[in-house]
Amino acid sequence: MRVVIAEDLALLREGIARLLEEGGFDVVASVDNGSDLLRAIVVEKPDVSVVDVRLPPTFRDEGLRAALELRGSAPETAILVLSQYVEHTYAAELLAQAGSSGGVGYLLKDRVLDAADFVEAVRRVADGGTALDPEVVSQLLGNRGSHRLDVLTPRELEVLTLMAEGRSNAGIAESLVLTVGAVEKHIASIFQKLQLPPSDTDHRRVLAVLAYLQER
Repeated sequence: MRVVIAEDLALLREGIARLLEEGGFDVVASVDNGSDLLRAIVVEKPDVSVVDVRLPPTFRDEGLRAALELRGSAPETAILVLSQYVEHTYAAELLAQAGSSGGVGYLLKDRVLDAADFVEAVRRVADGGTALDPEVVSQLLGNRGSHRLDVLTPRELEVLTLMAEGRSNAGIAESLVLTVGAVEKHIASIFQKLQLPPSDTDHRRVLAVLAYLQER
Protein backbone atom coordinates (compact mmCIF):
# COMPACT_ATOMS: atom_id res chain seq x y z
CA MET A 1 0.00 0.00 0.00
CA ARG A 2 1.21 3.48 -0.88
CA VAL A 3 1.25 6.19 1.80
CA VAL A 4 2.01 9.91 2.00
CA ILE A 5 2.98 11.48 5.34
CA ALA A 6 2.46 15.13 6.31
CA GLU A 7 4.16 16.02 9.62
CA ASP A 8 6.20 19.15 10.39
CA LEU A 9 8.48 17.56 13.01
CA ALA A 10 11.27 15.88 11.06
CA LEU A 11 12.08 13.30 13.75
CA LEU A 12 8.47 12.19 14.12
CA ARG A 13 7.97 12.22 10.34
CA GLU A 14 10.96 9.95 9.87
CA GLY A 15 9.85 7.70 12.72
CA ILE A 16 6.37 7.26 11.23
CA ALA A 17 7.88 6.52 7.83
CA ARG A 18 10.17 3.88 9.31
CA LEU A 19 7.31 2.21 11.21
CA LEU A 20 5.13 2.07 8.12
CA GLU A 21 7.93 0.80 5.89
CA GLU A 22 8.69 -1.95 8.39
CA GLY A 23 4.96 -2.73 8.38
CA GLY A 24 5.01 -3.30 4.62
CA PHE A 25 3.84 0.11 3.39
CA ASP A 26 5.49 2.00 0.55
CA VAL A 27 6.09 5.58 1.74
CA VAL A 28 5.98 7.48 -1.57
CA ALA A 29 6.22 11.02 -0.13
CA SER A 30 6.98 12.67 3.21
CA VAL A 31 6.24 16.39 3.53
CA ASP A 32 6.00 19.06 6.23
CA ASN A 33 3.14 21.30 5.04
CA GLY A 34 -0.36 21.20 3.58
CA SER A 35 0.48 22.56 0.14
CA ASP A 36 3.12 19.93 -0.48
CA LEU A 37 0.70 17.30 0.80
CA LEU A 38 -1.92 18.24 -1.78
CA ARG A 39 0.68 18.18 -4.55
CA ALA A 40 2.00 14.81 -3.41
CA ILE A 41 -1.51 13.33 -3.46
CA VAL A 42 -2.05 14.49 -7.03
CA VAL A 43 1.30 13.13 -8.21
CA GLU A 44 1.59 9.91 -6.19
CA LYS A 45 -2.09 8.91 -5.82
CA PRO A 46 -1.49 7.04 -2.55
CA ASP A 47 -3.88 4.64 -0.86
CA VAL A 48 -3.69 6.54 2.43
CA SER A 49 -2.33 9.79 3.81
CA VAL A 50 -1.20 10.28 7.43
CA VAL A 51 -1.66 13.96 8.30
CA ASP A 52 -0.86 16.08 11.37
CA VAL A 53 -3.75 18.45 12.22
CA ARG A 54 -1.40 21.40 12.81
CA LEU A 55 1.03 22.25 10.02
CA PRO A 56 2.97 25.39 8.96
CA PRO A 57 2.68 28.27 8.60
CA THR A 58 0.25 29.02 11.47
CA PHE A 59 0.20 25.58 13.12
CA ARG A 60 -3.54 25.85 13.68
CA ASP A 61 -5.53 23.64 11.32
CA GLU A 62 -3.66 23.56 8.02
CA GLY A 63 -3.37 19.77 8.12
CA LEU A 64 -7.07 19.34 8.77
CA ARG A 65 -7.96 21.80 6.01
CA ALA A 66 -5.79 19.86 3.59
CA ALA A 67 -7.39 16.59 4.72
CA LEU A 68 -10.89 17.97 4.20
CA GLU A 69 -9.93 19.25 0.76
CA LEU A 70 -8.64 15.79 -0.09
CA ARG A 71 -12.00 14.28 0.88
CA GLY A 72 -13.51 16.33 -1.92
CA SER A 73 -10.78 16.24 -4.57
CA ALA A 74 -9.36 12.75 -3.98
CA PRO A 75 -12.01 10.75 -2.08
CA GLU A 76 -10.30 7.50 -3.00
CA THR A 77 -7.36 8.45 -0.75
CA ALA A 78 -7.95 7.38 2.83
CA ILE A 79 -7.09 9.91 5.53
CA LEU A 80 -5.65 9.26 8.99
CA VAL A 81 -5.31 12.45 11.04
CA LEU A 82 -2.91 12.72 13.97
CA SER A 83 -3.40 15.23 16.78
CA GLN A 84 -1.64 16.10 20.02
CA TYR A 85 -4.95 16.51 21.84
CA VAL A 86 -8.59 15.63 21.28
CA GLU A 87 -9.95 18.52 19.20
CA HIS A 88 -13.72 18.06 19.12
CA THR A 89 -14.38 20.48 16.26
CA TYR A 90 -11.63 18.96 14.11
CA ALA A 91 -12.81 15.41 14.79
CA ALA A 92 -16.41 16.29 14.01
CA GLU A 93 -15.47 18.11 10.79
CA LEU A 94 -13.43 15.19 9.53
CA LEU A 95 -16.08 12.62 10.38
CA ALA A 96 -18.78 14.76 8.79
CA GLN A 97 -16.85 14.54 5.50
CA ALA A 98 -16.39 10.78 5.69
CA GLY A 99 -18.09 8.75 3.01
CA SER A 100 -18.24 5.26 1.65
CA SER A 101 -15.17 5.79 -0.56
CA GLY A 102 -11.90 6.04 1.30
CA GLY A 103 -11.38 5.26 4.97
CA VAL A 104 -10.98 7.83 7.71
CA GLY A 105 -9.20 7.91 11.06
CA TYR A 106 -8.37 10.23 13.94
CA LEU A 107 -5.66 9.22 16.42
CA LEU A 108 -3.74 10.94 19.15
CA LYS A 109 -0.01 11.08 18.52
CA ASP A 110 0.67 9.00 21.62
CA ARG A 111 -0.75 6.01 19.74
CA VAL A 112 2.24 6.08 17.39
CA LEU A 113 4.30 4.76 20.30
CA ASP A 114 2.45 1.45 20.04
CA ALA A 115 3.92 0.50 16.69
CA ALA A 116 1.79 -2.59 16.05
CA ASP A 117 -1.51 -0.86 16.83
CA PHE A 118 -0.55 2.22 14.82
CA VAL A 119 0.39 0.23 11.73
CA GLU A 120 -2.82 -1.79 12.06
CA ALA A 121 -4.84 1.44 12.29
CA VAL A 122 -3.23 2.82 9.13
CA ARG A 123 -3.89 -0.47 7.34
CA ARG A 124 -7.54 -0.51 8.45
CA VAL A 125 -8.07 3.05 7.19
CA ALA A 126 -6.27 2.29 3.93
CA ASP A 127 -8.64 -0.66 3.44
CA GLY A 128 -11.61 1.71 3.68
CA GLY A 129 -12.33 1.24 7.37
CA THR A 130 -12.32 3.51 10.40
CA ALA A 131 -9.75 4.02 13.14
CA LEU A 132 -10.77 6.37 15.94
CA ASP A 133 -8.72 6.90 19.07
CA PRO A 134 -10.49 5.54 22.17
CA GLU A 135 -10.09 8.92 23.84
CA VAL A 136 -11.66 10.66 20.84
CA VAL A 137 -14.58 8.25 20.92
CA SER A 138 -15.01 8.67 24.67
CA GLN A 139 -15.15 12.45 24.45
CA LEU A 140 -17.41 12.48 21.37
CA LEU A 141 -19.86 10.14 23.03
CA GLY A 142 -19.66 12.06 26.29
CA ASN A 143 -20.07 15.54 24.85
CA ARG A 144 -22.55 15.02 22.02
CA GLY A 145 -26.04 13.91 22.87
CA SER A 146 -25.09 11.67 25.77
CA HIS A 147 -28.75 11.69 26.95
CA ARG A 148 -29.60 9.78 23.78
CA LEU A 149 -27.48 6.91 25.02
CA ASP A 150 -29.50 6.46 28.21
CA VAL A 151 -31.59 3.86 26.39
CA LEU A 152 -28.54 1.61 26.09
CA THR A 153 -27.46 -0.91 28.68
CA PRO A 154 -23.90 -0.64 30.08
CA ARG A 155 -22.84 -3.58 27.90
CA GLU A 156 -24.40 -2.03 24.80
CA LEU A 157 -22.53 1.19 25.51
CA GLU A 158 -19.29 -0.78 25.70
CA VAL A 159 -20.08 -2.41 22.37
CA LEU A 160 -20.97 0.95 20.81
CA THR A 161 -17.69 2.47 21.98
CA LEU A 162 -15.68 -0.35 20.42
CA MET A 163 -17.74 -0.10 17.23
CA ALA A 164 -16.88 3.59 17.04
CA GLU A 165 -13.19 2.78 17.37
CA GLY A 166 -13.52 0.68 14.23
CA ARG A 167 -13.43 -2.78 15.80
CA SER A 168 -14.91 -5.73 13.94
CA ASN A 169 -17.47 -8.00 15.60
CA ALA A 170 -14.71 -10.51 16.27
CA GLY A 171 -12.51 -7.76 17.76
CA ILE A 172 -15.34 -6.61 20.03
CA ALA A 173 -16.01 -10.19 21.12
CA GLU A 174 -12.35 -10.71 22.00
CA SER A 175 -12.12 -7.42 23.90
CA LEU A 176 -15.27 -8.02 25.95
CA VAL A 177 -14.87 -11.80 26.25
CA LEU A 178 -18.13 -12.51 24.45
CA THR A 179 -19.15 -14.75 21.58
CA VAL A 180 -19.50 -13.17 18.15
CA GLY A 181 -23.17 -14.13 18.24
CA ALA A 182 -23.68 -12.19 21.47
CA VAL A 183 -21.97 -9.16 19.95
CA GLU A 184 -24.22 -9.33 16.90
CA LYS A 185 -27.30 -9.35 19.16
CA HIS A 186 -26.01 -6.31 21.09
CA ILE A 187 -25.35 -4.44 17.84
CA ALA A 188 -28.82 -5.24 16.53
CA SER A 189 -30.29 -3.91 19.77
CA ILE A 190 -28.17 -0.74 19.54
CA PHE A 191 -29.35 -0.02 16.02
CA GLN A 192 -32.94 -0.59 17.03
CA LYS A 193 -32.77 1.64 20.12
CA LEU A 194 -30.95 4.44 18.28
CA GLN A 195 -33.22 4.02 15.24
CA LEU A 196 -30.27 3.34 12.96
CA PRO A 197 -30.69 0.83 10.12
CA PRO A 198 -28.00 -1.87 10.09
CA SER A 199 -25.43 -1.84 7.27
CA ASP A 200 -23.53 -4.53 5.44
CA THR A 201 -20.17 -2.89 6.16
CA ASP A 202 -18.48 -2.12 9.48
CA HIS A 203 -17.22 1.19 8.08
CA ARG A 204 -20.67 2.51 7.26
CA ARG A 205 -22.22 1.38 10.51
CA VAL A 206 -19.55 3.17 12.55
CA LEU A 207 -20.00 6.37 10.57
CA ALA A 208 -23.76 6.12 10.92
CA VAL A 209 -23.53 5.84 14.70
CA LEU A 210 -21.10 8.74 14.97
CA ALA A 211 -23.13 10.91 12.59
CA TYR A 212 -26.23 10.29 14.69
CA LEU A 213 -24.45 11.28 17.89
CA GLN A 214 -22.86 14.37 16.36
CA GLU A 215 -26.13 15.72 15.02
CA ARG A 216 -27.90 15.56 18.37
